[in-house]
Amino acid sequence: MSPLTRGNPGETHLMMGNEAIVRGALEAGISVAAGYPGTPSSEIIETLAKISDDIYTEWSVNEKVALEVAAAASFAGLRSLAVMKQPGVNVAADFLMHLALSGVRGGMVIVAADDPGALSSINEGETRLYAKLMEIPMLEPGNFQEAREMTCWAFELSETLNMPVLLRTVTRLSHASGRVTLGKLPIPDRKAFFRFDGDMLDPMEGPIMTPPVGIKHQSQQKKLQQAAKLFEESPFNTYEGPESPELLIITTSICDLYSKEVVALLGVKDRVGVLKLGTTWPLPAQPVLSRLATTRNVLFVEEVQPFIEEAVKVLAAGSQLDLSSLTFYGKYSRHIPMAGEMNPERVTAALSTILRLESGPVSPVSKNYPGTSLPPIPPREISFCPGCPHRASFFSINTVLQLDNRQGFTCGDIGCYSMGMLPGGFFTLKTLHSMGSGSGLASGFGKLDKFGMDQPVVAVCGDSTFFHSAMPPLVNAIHNRSAFTLVILDNSGTAMTGFQPHPGLPVDTKGNQAPPIDIERVCRAMGATTRTCDPFDLKATQKQLLEFINGKEENQGGVKVLILKQACALSPKKRHTQSFEVAVDPDRCIGEACGCNRICTRVFACPGLIWDAENNRATINDVLCAGCGVCASVCPQNAIQRKEFP
Repeated sequence: MSPLTRGNPGETHLMMGNEAIVRGALEAGISVAAGYPGTPSSEIIETLAKISDDIYTEWSVNEKVALEVAAAASFAGLRSLAVMKQPGVNVAADFLMHLALSGVRGGMVIVAADDPGALSSINEGETRLYAKLMEIPMLEPGNFQEAREMTCWAFELSETLNMPVLLRTVTRLSHASGRVTLGKLPIPDRKAFFRFDGDMLDPMEGPIMTPPVGIKHQSQQKKLQQAAKLFEESPFNTYEGPESPELLIITTSICDLYSKEVVALLGVKDRVGVLKLGTTWPLPAQPVLSRLATTRNVLFVEEVQPFIEEAVKVLAAGSQLDLSSLTFYGKYSRHIPMAGEMNPERVTAALSTILRLESGPVSPVSKNYPGTSLPPIPPREISFCPGCPHRASFFSINTVLQLDNRQGFTCGDIGCYSMGMLPGGFFTLKTLHSMGSGSGLASGFGKLDKFGMDQPVVAVCGDSTFFHSAMPPLVNAIHNRSAFTLVILDNSGTAMTGFQPHPGLPVDTKGNQAPPIDIERVCRAMGATTRTCDPFDLKATQKQLLEFINGKEENQGGVKVLILKQACALSPKKRHTQSFEVAVDPDRCIGEACGCNRICTRVFACPGLIWDAENNRATINDVLCAGCGVCASVCPQNAIQRKEFP
C-alpha cells in the first residue's frame, strides 16, 4: 500500500513535496482534481490518478478548463483541486477573476507550482502577484510537513470564506523530498448536488455569477478581512531566534530552509532571527509588526519578485513604527538578486555582507565538508534525444525554407520543440512565446501580403498544444484567409512533462479507454488543406512541405496543415525498441574529404552519431542510437547504412 493512502495517523514517511500535497488533499477529502501537465506540478494529478479510484482526476485540455472543471465540483458541494504551473495561471486568469468574485461552495484549492530560475520553463513568472490581483487568500508551505498540513487546512479555509485559496509551491519544494507525518484520512461521504433555485444573491443556493460587481466586490473585501484575522493566529507563521535580533530575516516558502541552514552554518543564531510567513496574502499584520519592533535591520529572502518586501514596507509605513530606526535589505538594496533561484550561497553572501563577517561569503558546502570540490561539468549543447522525431522535422523545415530562398521563417511554440531555436534545432524557430502563440503570430504574419510581405510563414506546435491553445488561432486564420503552413509535431503525448494523455489519444488520465479526437479530421473539418507525413521520411516530408509553401495545393493562399506523426523515442510504446540497425560503412565515409562539411555529426548532430577524429569518419554510438535510421537519409555518400530488424 502506498504511504499516501495509509490510514495510520502519526506514521512518518519520506515524501516528495508534490506527494505531501497529494496526502494533504486526501486528508481533506477531495472528490475532483483537474490540471494540465507542467513541471514542477505534474506529479500531483499523476499520483492522484494512480492511487485513488474514488477521486475523479482529469488532464484537461488547458488550465482554464481545469479550473472550470474543479469549480463545477465545488459549486456542487464537493471539495476540488486545480493544479498547474506558473504560466498556466496566466491561461486560467480569465475565469479565475470571475471565480474570485462569485465565490465557491465546496472547498476549492488552486495549486500553482512556480519555477524560480526557470529550470523547466520559458520564464520564472510569479504566481503570488495573482493572489493580490484576484484578491484571494494565498498560502506558501515552507517544508514538506507544511505542504501536507497547509493543503489540508486550505480546504477548510476555502469553505470558511467561500473563496478559492491559492497554494503556491516552488520547484525545490515540489521535487525535493522530506519527512512527513501522516494525519487522519476521512471516510468518504460524497454527494454532488448543484443548488440554483435560491435568491439571486444567495451565494450558497442561488445562481452563481459575478455581477452585480459592486455588491460582489464588497463581499470579497469582507472575506479578505476575515482571512487576515485568521492569518494573525496561524501556526504556519513561525519565528526562531533571539528576542531582539541584530538582524531579522523575513522569508517564505523554501527560502525558510535556506535561511535557517545558513544561520546555523555561520554560527549567528544569537544575532539573527528568522520570521517565516506561511500565510502571505493577505499579510498577517500583527506577527510582522511585533517582530519589526524588536530589531533595527531587516533582510527579505524570497523568490522571485519582492512580493513580501513590498507588502511589509507598506505595512510598516502605515504603522506607528519609527521607520528612521529601521534599515531594510533585500532585492531593492541588491543584497538579494532580483532574478533566479535562491540558494544557501546567495543567503550566505547577503548575511556575510550585512553582518560584516570577517570570513566573508562562505559556501555552506565547503564549511560542511572542508577541502571538497565539485568536479567540473563538461560543456554540452542542449540537443534533442537520439531518435527524436523533432530533429528530423526541423531538419526538413529548415532545408525546405533554405531551398525556397524567400527568407521564410518559422514561428515557434512551447514544448520539447522549443529547442528549435537553438543549434540542436538548426536555429529554425524565429519567434517563441506562450503555448499556441506560434499559430497566432503566423495568423497575423499571413495577412501581411497586402503590405508587400511575400516570405513563406510556417508555425509549429505539438499535438497536446494543438488541443491546449492552437485550435482557436487556427480557426481565426482559416476564417480570415490567412496564408501560412501549420506543422503539427505529433509525437503521441505530452512528452515534455512525462507523456500524460491528451484528447488525441485513446486513453484517459487513469489509462482507461477513451475516444480519441483525430487531429487531421478536425483540421480538415475546419477548412484547412491537411496532409500527414512521417518526419523520418525526409524526402516525402520535404516534398509535401515545399508544395505547401509554394501554393501548389488546392486552397492556395489559405492555411495548410502538415501533421508530422511519429511517436517520441522515449514514449512507453517505443522505449527499448529500434526500427533499424544502423552502422557506418568505413569504406564509403570519406570524412573531411566528402565536401559535406560533416553534415551528419556537425549539422544533423544526433547524439547517437560520433565523429571519430582519429580515423577521420563518423561512427555510431550503439548505446545511444535509437535506431530511427534518419541519419542514413542525411549522408550524401550513403555511408550510413540501415538494416531493418526482423
